[in-house]
Amino acid sequence: MATRRVAKRGPAKSKRVSAHLMDKLKQFVRTEGVAYLSDSNISSVGIGYKWKDGKPTNQISIQFTVDRKAAPELLESLDTTEIPESFIVDGVEVPTDVLQRTFNIDMKIVAESSGGPRKTRIDPIMPGVSVANKKQTAGTIGGIVFDRQAGTPYILSNWHVLHGPKGNIGDEIVQPGPHDDNRVQLNHLGKLVRSHLGAAGDCAIASIEDRDFDQNILELAVKAEQLGEPQLGDKLIKSGRTTGVTHGIVTRVHTMTKIDYGVPVGERVIGGFEIGPDKDNPAADGQISTGGDSGSFWLLKSANGKPSKVMAGLHFAGEGPGDPNDHAIACYAKSVFEKLEISVDAPAPQAIAARGYDTGFLGIIVKVPRLSAANGDDAFKLNGSAVIPYTHFSLALSKSRRFAFWVAWNIDGGRLKSLSRKSLRFDFDPRIPVGSQVGDDLYAGNRLDRGHIARRADLVWGSDNEAASANKDSFFFTNITPQMDNFNQSKLGGIWGKLENAVLEEVDVDNLHVSVFGGPVFKNDDRVFRGVKIPREFFKVLAFVEAGKLKARAFLLTQNLDQLELLELNEFKVFQVTLSEVEQRCRFTFPAKLKAADGFAEHLDSQPEGVTERAPLQSLDDIMW
Repeated sequence: MATRRVAKRGPAKSKRVSAHLMDKLKQFVRTEGVAYLSDSNISSVGIGYKWKDGKPTNQISIQFTVDRKAAPELLESLDTTEIPESFIVDGVEVPTDVLQRTFNIDMKIVAESSGGPRKTRIDPIMPGVSVANKKQTAGTIGGIVFDRQAGTPYILSNWHVLHGPKGNIGDEIVQPGPHDDNRVQLNHLGKLVRSHLGAAGDCAIASIEDRDFDQNILELAVKAEQLGEPQLGDKLIKSGRTTGVTHGIVTRVHTMTKIDYGVPVGERVIGGFEIGPDKDNPAADGQISTGGDSGSFWLLKSANGKPSKVMAGLHFAGEGPGDPNDHAIACYAKSVFEKLEISVDAPAPQAIAARGYDTGFLGIIVKVPRLSAANGDDAFKLNGSAVIPYTHFSLALSKSRRFAFWVAWNIDGGRLKSLSRKSLRFDFDPRIPVGSQVGDDLYAGNRLDRGHIARRADLVWGSDNEAASANKDSFFFTNITPQMDNFNQSKLGGIWGKLENAVLEEVDVDNLHVSVFGGPVFKNDDRVFRGVKIPREFFKVLAFVEAGKLKARAFLLTQNLDQLELLELNEFKVFQVTLSEVEQRCRFTFPAKLKAADGFAEHLDSQPEGVTERAPLQSLDDIMW
């Protein structure tokens, strides 16, 4: 990711500071300087030009801000201590400077809504408009960014805008924020994906669902394409939800600011830099920011005074009332982007085959399951379709459960290849918001396995390139469900993993072609673990042609979720069932042609026993092919 500075025009710097000394000053502020923030009267510490007679000089200083300045003899009454006149840093005596300023997050108090594009629902969304967690008030969309690995687009704003003290990952994000339009049910934008509150910044990202987006910042008509490193005197510009377009100058760098985020979070120290007013471009009422501007991008200005495409920082706080020379605080762009693992550019998309499951693979048309109306509304749509294609398989994805409703795949038994999986890793499908997929956080530090629905070994066939593509596609999280390790790995669930091989070995399958449908069974009372409902049952349907006749066989596996915490192991039971029983559990419909090919139904009595009363399969020999 490119890092660049644009025009720097501030007061003349007759005493230039070397890069080495600046690095040492930065280190000093983050170690010794930050310790002074334990003083209740000190609000921040950073590096800036020393002020004299109400004007900045060209002398560098370690600059403190305090809630209240006072004569030395009055400091004890304020329960505060005197700040030294200077510090020795790397052998150099550096003076201190004390200014009276207090900072608050620019969301605690928001101006009354007056409508306009910044405070209303818009589609496509764009940076500079109102947004918030549905539990918060209103902040600003800073920009459109992309997941560094998957390329998924997100909105970037502040932690206190998208997360907040009462928030959780996965919370609903609305545009505009509830303060500007309390009809949150009409304004869904996406879900909170990642956030951070600490030295690296006050920042968070959220997914974009069912909305288009425009990367150009409102009224600035540019998008951030690079990250900059702001220095003292740099001129900046921002576009925020409340104050609109305002201008500023970098007045302090490498600043650690103490901010009160309220109960239960309390005070936190946030790293960043300070922006003061640009006298050549004064803001209305002297306010370069105010409540509701949180999350805005500060862009460096070009030599011609226009906005550049270089982002300097993410606005998160402004000066409290009482100082006519308003100042703002922003997180460093580079720190935010590293912490949230995002980029200003989408990475090159991974090659994903578009043909997917082949309905004519068996020589007889066998279509995919049809979702119920409720499931259809919950299905993620890719280019308007609920059927998402990969190499040799397709699936339908539940947005609420974040797992597949079903996966359909084709197996060419005569063209299977043996490929290594060593270089492959589980990953998000870049075409789908990360918020609609369950990733590695669920599986860390417990006995849950990342279990393939469509087996990797089933998909790796065809030409070398085709097999390699299928091998890679099989590791997308959309094809993964959580499975207990003894289900996915041990002999206790061995029948389940051998079903596809068994049909090829036990039946004279025409052309060695088999089509399979599989997936989890979603239930309302599925156990919640780490915020995710864990399916406890799975289905699988095998379709094949024998002597020119279509046949179908269905199976159900029940998973014992108590094994997440208990040491005792219980065997997972595999039952042979009818396709109709799978339909009832999963709330989708198989093609009539496939159900007519379900020979197992013919073996049941006219009043069949329930699945729970039916004996589970003890071996592959128990299957009625």
